[in-house]
Amino acid sequence: MKTLLLITLLLSEVLLAEVYTKADRVKDMQEMARAMSYIETGFFYNNIDLVQDGAFSLSDAIRRVQPPLTELQEKDPMTRYMNERVKFTNKISKKIDNKAKLIIERFREGDTSQAVQAYTKIMKQCMECHVQVRNW
Repeated sequence: MKTLLLITLLLSEVLLAEVYTKADRVKDMQEMARAMSYIETGFFYNNIDLVQDGAFSLSDAIRRVQPPLTELQEKDPMTRYMNERVKFTNKISKKIDNKAKLIIERFREGDTSQAVQAYTKIMKQCMECHVQVRNW
């Protein structure tokens, strides 16, 4: 019994040590905005290095973004089901990550129009998240 209590206590400390705060989210959002700007600048100057740096930075930041802590801690299963922000956030993160990889691939191949189209789809995902999660 004591070992089970000790293991539970240690697990809870480890899980609580990595709480994703609002400040972390703001920092990640600012990094994503910078990354999108790098990608766009790379398009204008036809510079694969800028596009690639921006896409890698965007992918890195989007992997860190997590749903609101209040939703993760929600106990009522019906409320969790109705909100679905955890699932929604994860889905959008995957889509943005895949499109960032596609931007690099298409731009490297010289298919700039497809790379720009992927960039536009990322912007659409960003706005969708801001409307759904941030209630814009």
